Amino acid sequence: MIAGWLQRYATLATTALVCLLLYIVAGSLYAGFFSPRVFVGFFADNAFLGIVAVGMTFVILSGGIDLSVGAMIGCSSIVIATLVEQAGWHPLAAVLLMLLLGALFGASMGSLIHFFTLPPFIVTLAGMFFARGMGFVVHEESIAIRHEFYPALNDLPATLASWLHLPDGGVQFVGRYLPLTAVIFLLVLAVGIYLAHWTRFGRNTYAIGGDEDSAVLMGLPVGRTKVQAYALNGFCSALAGAVYTLYTFSGNPTAGTMLELDAIAAVVIGGTLLTGGAGYVAGTLLGVLIFGIIQTAIIFDGTLSSWWTRIAIGFLVMVFILLQRLFQRTLGSARRRPS
Repeated sequence: MIAGWLQRYATLATTALVCLLLYIVAGSLYAGFFSPRVFVGFFADNAFLGIVAVGMTFVILSGGIDLSVGAMIGCSSIVIATLVEQAGWHPLAAVLLMLLLGALFGASMGSLIHFFTLPPFIVTLAGMFFARGMGFVVHEESIAIRHEFYPALNDLPATLASWLHLPDGGVQFVGRYLPLTAVIFLLVLAVGIYLAHWTRFGRNTYAIGGDEDSAVLMGLPVGRTKVQAYALNGFCSALAGAVYTLYTFSGNPTAGTMLELDAIAAVVIGGTLLTGGAGYVAGTLLGVLIFGIIQTAIIFDGTLSSWWTRIAIGFLVMVFILLQRLFQRTLGSARRRPS
């Protein structure tokens, strides 16, 4: 029973404890850190990272990796901006097109990985170069989005709150503290948790990441599940690009540079094993929040370089990888111990 508890919850509990301690320490050092605006900012300012990290969680759970997600954010954002500002498309049509293309792009990489037994690292590295290059081919510089639909979208949470007949104070609170980017991130997170723990796709993903050979012998649809995992990740990457345009009111081919490494780090810090088969989408949320807390604390301090975020995250990644190894050894010893 103890071994099973360790296997299920130890890394998740450790991540939650680290996240809580960082939040308490930062809040005790900097006045105003505990304000609702700052807390919501953890979700709003890191929405595109969080959305990508949710998709990345499924890829890593299946035993794979995807290095193309950051480049897809840049490609998606600049394509949307170009279609809206230069081709006269409605933003919704441009976003829907990129979501479809993102899913197809991810499914294509998943198909190459499974049916041609190619290494995920190499395939997605090629995908990263392709997506980044296509973004610069579409447009080499950032494009501001001035379409009137974008301000209306950002006012959508407050509009929905008024439609639900919330008190005036509630409508004002939603409009002030709950931006659409945070809402989209939370919706993607909820869908990710549902897919991981209450669907056949989620169960198959865990099984394949745990032992692909056993999954094949059990008759699970290994190929289809892998392709679906990469397609979901491509969809999330394209959606993150759309959210980036909402956050900045622009498209930029350089957007998302190195963000694939941030997403992998958030997933690992969240307790998902890089070898696959174990982890929680909720843990990925905690990993993203840790990113947000560290970045915001550095901004509040005002004297530290932003590169300290990278240093802190690198340290945490190493710590959590060591913890994962320690828990694996503990579980192995518990299983070998005679009853």
